[in-house]
Amino acid sequence: MLVGKELLEKSKLLSKKSEDEIARGCGYVGPSGRVLRKSFYRALIEAKGYKLSNSGPGRSGNRSSRGRQAEFKTKVHGNGNLLIGHAYTKKLGLEPGQEYKIDLKKDSKIISLTPLN
Repeated sequence: MLVGKELLEKSKLLSKKSEDEIARGCGYVGPSGRVLRKSFYRALIEAKGYKLSNSGPGRSGNRSSRGRQAEFKTKVHGNGNLLIGHAYTKKLGLEPGQEYKIDLKKDSKIISLTPLN
């Protein structure tokens, strides 16, 4: 990823291209091939001489570029479904297609999953 003077020069050369093509041309592409727009724009602003802090809404130190963070909370939807979400299944190492027995403890309102082998 280009920064500073090199970023400004390269982005100027690519100025007739789309924003995504400019960001790609300057190396702002993630491992999945997704354009890292936020990182690109922040680098451009800093290359122009503006100092951006890492603090602000939704940011704390090095975590600012990690995107949404799992909050470990959910709610029951209007249709009665309770969604756990990818962040949590990934954290637990759950894979698509795996089957689980759902155990409910009504008194304490605890839900537990037991793998079916």
